[in-house]
Amino acid sequence: MMGSKVNIRVVVADDHGIVRMGLIQTLKRLRPDAIISEVEDYKSLYKVILNEKLDLAIMDVNMPNGTVQEAIDYIKIHQPELKILIFSSQDEELYGMRYLKMGAGGYLSKLSSTEVIETALMAMLSKGRYVSDNIKEAIFLESLTGAAKNSPLEALSDRELQIANKLAEGLPLKEISNQLNLHSSTISTYKNRLFEKLKIRSIPELVEILRLYNQ
Repeated sequence: MMGSKVNIRVVVADDHGIVRMGLIQTLKRLRPDAIISEVEDYKSLYKVILNEKLDLAIMDVNMPNGTVQEAIDYIKIHQPELKILIFSSQDEELYGMRYLKMGAGGYLSKLSSTEVIETALMAMLSKGRYVSDNIKEAIFLESLTGAAKNSPLEALSDRELQIANKLAEGLPLKEISNQLNLHSSTISTYKNRLFEKLKIRSIPELVEILRLYNQ
C-alpha cells in the first residue's frame, strides 16, 4: 500500500445511492484523508480507472453497462496494482470464491455487520486482501476434498449465471438483451444451454434451483 503520507484514493461503484453513501461514510470514518469517487455503473467505473490513480475499488456485481469479469479484467490491464473488493448481496459461499478466483482481493457480503464491513475495509486498505471466515472455510474444504460446495450452479459460466438470475426475475428475453447489450438470439442460446446444463425444462424449475442453492 502507499505510504500513510499519501491520501488513499478509493472508487465506490454501486448502482444504489444509499449503498454508496453508507460505504463512503464508513470509509471517511476509518480514513478521514481518503479521496473518494463514486460511480453507478461499469462504464463510469472504467472512466475513473483510466483517469485516476487509485488504491482501492469497491464494486457491486449487478450494475448496468458491463459485467464483473470485464471490470476485473479491465482493472488488471489498466491498473494492475489496484486492489478490488467485491461488495455484493449474493451468497458468499457460492460466489465469494468465484470472484476471488477471477482476481478480486476480497469479497464482502452486503448482509455483513458494520463491524465486519469496517474490518474488511481496513484489511483491504492495509493488505489489499480480505477473506471472511465462511470463505476461508470453503477454501479449506475445497483444498481437502478438491471440490467446492456441491451445487449445479458451479457448472455455469458467469455470464450464464447472470442470465439465469435475470430469467428467474421474470424479465423477458428482449429486456435481458437490452440490459446486457446482447442479441436476443444470443440470450436464447444461453437460456437453452442453461436448461441443458441444469437438466430443467422451465423457468419455475430454474427459480427453484436458484432458491435452493442461493440461500
